[in-house]
Amino acid sequence: MRFLFPGFLFALLAIAIPVIIHLFNFRKFRTVYFSNVRFLKSIDQQTASRRNLKNLLVLAARVLAITFLVLAFARPYISNDKSAGTSRRVASIYIDNSYSMEGVNREGTLLDEARRRAKEIAAEYSLNDKFQLLTNDFEGKHQRLLSYEDFLNAVEDIRISSATRDISQVIARQNDIFASEPEAGKSIFLISDFQQNLLQTKNIRVDSTVAVNLVRLKSNPLPNVSVDSVWLISAIQKPGEAGRVVARLRNNSDREAQNIPLRLSLNGQQKAIGNVSIAPRATQNDTLSFSGLNAGWKAGEISIQDYPVVFDDRFYFSFNVLPHLRILAINGAAANPYLQAVYRSDNYFILENSSAGNINYSGLGDHSLVILNEIPEFSSGLIQQLKSFTERGGNLLILPALEADPSALTALLRALDTDTPREVITGEIRVSAINLQHPVFKDVFETVPQRIDLPAVKSYLRYTSQNQTNRQSLLSLPGRQEFLSEYRLGKGRIFLSAVPLTEEASNFVRHSLFVPVMYQIALLSSQPQRLYSVLGRDQAVEIQSTSLKANQTLTLRKDKFEAIPDLRRSGNITQLYVADQIKDSGTYELLKGDSLLSYVAFNQSGNESDLSYASDQELNSALPGANIRIINSADGAVKSAVESANLGLQLWKLCIILALFCLAAEILLLRFYKVQTARAEVYEAL
Repeated sequence: MRFLFPGFLFALLAIAIPVIIHLFNFRKFRTVYFSNVRFLKSIDQQTASRRNLKNLLVLAARVLAITFLVLAFARPYISNDKSAGTSRRVASIYIDNSYSMEGVNREGTLLDEARRRAKEIAAEYSLNDKFQLLTNDFEGKHQRLLSYEDFLNAVEDIRISSATRDISQVIARQNDIFASEPEAGKSIFLISDFQQNLLQTKNIRVDSTVAVNLVRLKSNPLPNVSVDSVWLISAIQKPGEAGRVVARLRNNSDREAQNIPLRLSLNGQQKAIGNVSIAPRATQNDTLSFSGLNAGWKAGEISIQDYPVVFDDRFYFSFNVLPHLRILAINGAAANPYLQAVYRSDNYFILENSSAGNINYSGLGDHSLVILNEIPEFSSGLIQQLKSFTERGGNLLILPALEADPSALTALLRALDTDTPREVITGEIRVSAINLQHPVFKDVFETVPQRIDLPAVKSYLRYTSQNQTNRQSLLSLPGRQEFLSEYRLGKGRIFLSAVPLTEEASNFVRHSLFVPVMYQIALLSSQPQRLYSVLGRDQAVEIQSTSLKANQTLTLRKDKFEAIPDLRRSGNITQLYVADQIKDSGTYELLKGDSLLSYVAFNQSGNESDLSYASDQELNSALPGANIRIINSADGAVKSAVESANLGLQLWKLCIILALFCLAAEILLLRFYKVQTARAEVYEAL
């Protein structure tokens, strides 16, 4: 048995007070005369023995009452672990400050209750003990020990955060602080509502000598609908045309959500509205159409009305509407008239022509699509530049020169990792198959006729069929020969044709498929845009290639908030590393000086939206081998649980009960213990 405040044991000297009173009883006796001394001796012997017994019992009751009272102030306890009773203790207290802690109960918000519980825990420690305060933000200030007063001040500064952590990350941080205090008694406190997402990881290892206390907070059950994700129907948006955006909504409750209002805004202007009903624990997609697009970056927002859980009612995204799509045609001879007719009929396409011997390599990256039109020879420099262009995300359309030496084209296609030319075949043949599932033919046909008219071919270049290539057929010839096929290299696409765009090779240039195929190949050259990033998960955001001058930086800005991200280049990829600088969801402006480069949208993780909570069994299973105590704060047992966790079995209440029992015994002895028998004998003797 140990004592929390052993200094109070000096008060046991007070036991001397009733002992002295008992030894020096200065009570005056009255003299009584008897006629017969023999009878007087018998009376004295009988009454003295009974009086002495009563006095000894009263003395024992008084001594025990004082002893138990002193022990109660000394706080005796029987420790249940090795850390109890150490001269210094360290408590690591984690307060969950995620969005779900905005839930309410009769105590107010869960975060307010968590603050109070943390203060109750700290109050049960002594002045020499230290505390670590940990939240989901994982800031540098959370990696140091605090005194009691500093801890109370830090608790008051905790605010709701968009960051989320799982239980393994939290305990790993707490173990880090314990490593600096090897001799101290250690305790872990996790104050949370313990959503299911807190247990995302398994096999969490905790030292069995460290007491793990899980303080569960419970909120009132609430329905919740959240915006799960957003995407655009079309990968490319053209100025002046209508667009469509799909919003996926999730019902996180066990009852149906009916007629949830839905609104789409672009650059702060409302573009579309709708409403949606969702079955319990289900998702529902809703398509919103908008029009009146002009060129430039757009900051989009999908919002719903879902009171009282509102932290996940807004979803942000951004995209760029390009004013033009630039195409470069590298010609082996003269410019192709059919390419001119197709792309110059639409102001959205800007077609530039260049000869094979006069190529501006530095300007290749300014184009989305490069067309190699019957080039007879390829230099090693051009091959390397075209490969780099494709890997960065540019698209290539290769139209072969049937009269040229196939070996020149072979060198290029080997570098691009595609099939290579084999021989030129002359003879009437017709395209036999069309791959309607390919994106090139998306929305081309309203209805597909049973006997579709396909292009006729007079002469074509046969390619080898190598199994290791990632070929995808668009149009096929009989005998498993390719007329038009697609390959992937890096982030780009390679479209390989078996014929040049001439009437001598085929009637493809006058076929009804020619215009939509060429349009779709050009539109597919526009890389899909990343509409948003997720806070806490996406540490890097890929952006367009950007060069900075000396002492020049990029800035992310939203309202009065500004952050300077780290710009890194890896090969042909340019990325912004935001780390934990961005904490709030929303759309941020990416600025280079005072000029706007793009919008970057950030959203919170959808984990917090699912208001499902882990059971006690799941919590125990998540921490195998740990010394776990689950505390239900609604029972008001946090204080006693902390005392038990720190000290083991406490005996001070028992001491108080025993002290009161001894005082009651003294009162009963003084009240009811009478010396009657001796007087009766006197009367008989007389």
